[in-house]
Amino acid sequence: MPPPNSCLKFKSRRFPPFFCFSAERGGGEEEEERGGVISRVSKSQFLDPALSQVGHLGETYQKWVHQPIISKEGPRFFASDFCEFLTRTVWWVIPLIWLPVICWLVSMSIQMGHPLPQVALMVVAGIFVWTLMEYSLHRFLFHINTKSYWGNTLHYLLHGCHHKHPMDGLRLVFPPAATAILCVPFWNLFKLVSTPSTAPAFFGGGLLGYVMYDVTHYYLHHGQPSREVARNLKRYHLNHHFRIQSRGFGITSSLWDKVFRTLPTSKATDKKT
Repeated sequence: MPPPNSCLKFKSRRFPPFFCFSAERGGGEEEEERGGVISRVSKSQFLDPALSQVGHLGETYQKWVHQPIISKEGPRFFASDFCEFLTRTVWWVIPLIWLPVICWLVSMSIQMGHPLPQVALMVVAGIFVWTLMEYSLHRFLFHINTKSYWGNTLHYLLHGCHHKHPMDGLRLVFPPAATAILCVPFWNLFKLVSTPSTAPAFFGGGLLGYVMYDVTHYYLHHGQPSREVARNLKRYHLNHHFRIQSRGFGITSSLWDKVFRTLPTSKATDKKT
């Protein structure tokens, strides 16, 4: 066992923070210390993949996960290579998989007798609905406060890892396997508020909105925009990551942040307060 009050650092490609052994704690427990955050973690798990560890952070998880580490690669999630593979996705896979599905859905509504203008209107309506879903999911699900073992673990898997390692290019878009599963309840939801013949185009629009969101999200982290609109959007999103993480939940636009009054405050306002 390491000497009392000493620190071990994980390999940078696994789990960057330090875990420290404290003589005062006793019982062979480790403490993690980063930016003032200290939490005990089971001795037997300090070399395990990240998902088996973050749950032990308890109430300090929220503070820890919102202290970003700038690295091109995040930690390993699972011991299983197959499960780990499912958590890593290159950005271009998203349009490659889902654009053909969207075209198929739109063609279904056309084949059912709807003229192109009507189908186009349903697609636009689906995109609009997605923008509200994007905001709502990000604000109320992705930023839910957790402190239990399973709550922390699920939150880290869903969104916490992105805030901890915001430049991890393989975990910026949603894995297609998970998207396919979520499509089932969302398809049924779209069917409830539309007719059998308009539902495919309506849902296709929502799915197109999702694709636009995912590729935009990747671009905001790794692209170098030259146009003012894109630069402002990038600045707006990175402000959410590195300055005010409790505001600015829109990714593709700030529309719903304006509607629900969650626009981030300016730096000048912060200095005054």
